[in-house]
Amino acid sequence: MTNASWLETMRNVLDSYNNPAVLVDADYNVVATNSNYDFRFGELDSRGPAKCYYLSHGYQRPCDLEGETCPMQEARDTGKRASVLHIHNTPQGKEHVGIETIPIVDEEQRAYFIEVMKPILEVSAEPIANKMIGRSKAFNRLVDLIQRVGKTNTNVLLMGASGTGKELAAQAIHSVSPRASKPFVTVECSGLTDTLFESELFGHMKGAFTGATYTRTGLVKSAHGGTLFLDEVGDVPLHLQVKLLRLIETKTFRPVGDSKPAAADFRLVCATHKDLLDMVEKGEFREDLYHRISTFPIRLPSLAERREDLPLLVKSILLRISENQPLSLTETAQALLSQQAFKGNIRELKNILERAVVLRNDDQIDVEVIQQSLHLLPVNKAAHHDALSATSESALQLLADKKLNLEQLEQAYLHTLLQTYPDKGLVADIAGCSLRTLYRKLEQ
Repeated sequence: MTNASWLETMRNVLDSYNNPAVLVDADYNVVATNSNYDFRFGELDSRGPAKCYYLSHGYQRPCDLEGETCPMQEARDTGKRASVLHIHNTPQGKEHVGIETIPIVDEEQRAYFIEVMKPILEVSAEPIANKMIGRSKAFNRLVDLIQRVGKTNTNVLLMGASGTGKELAAQAIHSVSPRASKPFVTVECSGLTDTLFESELFGHMKGAFTGATYTRTGLVKSAHGGTLFLDEVGDVPLHLQVKLLRLIETKTFRPVGDSKPAAADFRLVCATHKDLLDMVEKGEFREDLYHRISTFPIRLPSLAERREDLPLLVKSILLRISENQPLSLTETAQALLSQQAFKGNIRELKNILERAVVLRNDDQIDVEVIQQSLHLLPVNKAAHHDALSATSESALQLLADKKLNLEQLEQAYLHTLLQTYPDKGLVADIAGCSLRTLYRKLEQ
């Protein structure tokens, strides 16, 4: 078989793949493509030099010489398949793409490599709403782990400081999984009382307890066939953890007031900002439960660990805040932001930019506006507790004198905080709860 005939045969092989695929020779030349590649990325004749690293990244030399992991080099060295996550230039902009490289030889034992490209749609390398966004190495490592574990049914524990995007990561895991077409159900574990815990998770029958005037479907049943996301699982009280453990081990539950157990079918993803191992050592978290939920732990990087993503995140957040009016930062404003510690991570960045949008005088936000926005940030939580006015404290005392129950007093306390501080993220921080918990309590 001539080389031309062999290449024609390989084009037919490439077309058997559902994703874009190319054939690359030992000198990094793309010598054949499939129709999916041509449709998504454009035909080679119109794209200039056919070096794989130029087509994908615009590089003038191989990826491994540009600080990237080169799957072709790994496949060449090992003689086995290699996979990596890269960011490719596409007609739609920069996109995350999973690459699988397969080494092969022709009839004359010359080395070639099939590269199959799977676009990763659950995240974005361009500013866009409602997705995880980033291009940094730390972010790409996170995406790679999500892609790998998402395809399985393994329990996942997401760990990271508040504001790092744990819920978005959980949603991305769900979107990758075979359960993607089924429900994604969130359980906010913070603030669940003994009664609410079982009722929220397992549901209850009409008449099961005082006030149970109707039969309620629990969140476990609502997640049937899909993903159950336990947010801030470290906040589940120790005496309730055994019920959660039993649910995970037996995959059965019993609604409150019902004598018959029901089967549960869900993929479990948990998240926490706490050090669960430290809690286990202190006897505050069950060790058996920890090992059940942490089969595959993933630590989300802080914003400080992925500072190169800051400009992209700024663009994305500004798009969300002002969809109909293009806003941007001056270079000096961007430079000032890049100097911040961002202990509150992406949530803190969002708060700063929301303040800046309110304070701006122009569509281009300058450094003075960012400085003003930074000066509005709290020094620390204790300072804000001290800053509660005497009027607010007196108002709470008056409410207590009215003999309100604990739930009513909590509502009054939260509304007093909101009257003093319009930033809900700050109110949640002062109240010692997550932003999701604050919204849930306000809805009640």
